[in-house]
Amino acid sequence: MYDIENSIGFLIAKVYQRGFGIFKEQLDPYELTPPQFSLLAFLWQEDGLSQTILSLKTQIDRTTISGLIDRLERQGLLRRLPDPDDRRAHRICLTELGKELERELCAIAGQVTEKFLAPLTGAEKEALLAILKKLRSSQESNP
Repeated sequence: MYDIENSIGFLIAKVYQRGFGIFKEQLDPYELTPPQFSLLAFLWQEDGLSQTILSLKTQIDRTTISGLIDRLERQGLLRRLPDPDDRRAHRICLTELGKELERELCAIAGQVTEKFLAPLTGAEKEALLAILKKLRSSQESNP
């Protein structure tokens, strides 16, 4: 019999659900979701990315990322500007409001991470991060 409760896929899915739920609860007052936060976080690192680059960085498909951008644009957190190098493309740029939220939302993300990882020792946290990065990079090279 297959031991579902101890399977890697099941455990990863449940850990993801728990982390997503904790983070979503903290973002609710801002009317944001964790995927919207990740899009904003990439723009805080480098504003003015194209929709295609944002899709690659976030690993969110083009259709879904377009919807996220639409919602964030309606909330006044970013805007689409014409790409000076490609008339068919747009640059996704933060508004002043989008920029102003960086410090507050990043502090919340840090607090959520601390709460979520609280049961782990420092060495376990480092090992988990290394393992997750390794698994992610192996998927990028072998889609």
